[in-house]
Amino acid sequence: QVQLVESGGGLVQAGGSLRLSCAASGRAFSTYDMAWFRQAPGKERDFVAAINWSAGYTYYADSLKGRFTISRDNAKNTVILQMNSLKSEDTAVYYCAAGRRVGDRRRQEMYEYWGQGTQVTVSS
Repeated sequence: QVQLVESGGGLVQAGGSLRLSCAASGRAFSTYDMAWFRQAPGKERDFVAAINWSAGYTYYADSLKGRFTISRDNAKNTVILQMNSLKSEDTAVYYCAAGRRVGDRRRQEMYEYWGQGTQVTVSS
């Protein structure tokens, strides 16, 4: 089993940056693909970015390419989401997820474990 705790959220002005962290506890973190999703008020939870277990592959929502970067450090059991040039529409609760199911990494069903989320608010 894997426990996930997100941190790094907060209030930032449009155009600014934030760095979200996801700390994982439990065994075999390095065998899990990891992802970030987000949920804005009144909307469904959407895919943001994913990274495979070895950090050899990354995936991004098309609208976020070039602004967001996902990375991982298996030695520290940590996944990072670097967010730059933030916009008001990036305001959401951001969730970290871990999974080993085979399939489209952009789908929530691929992930067995979820964190509690961290709030990101971008003021315009």
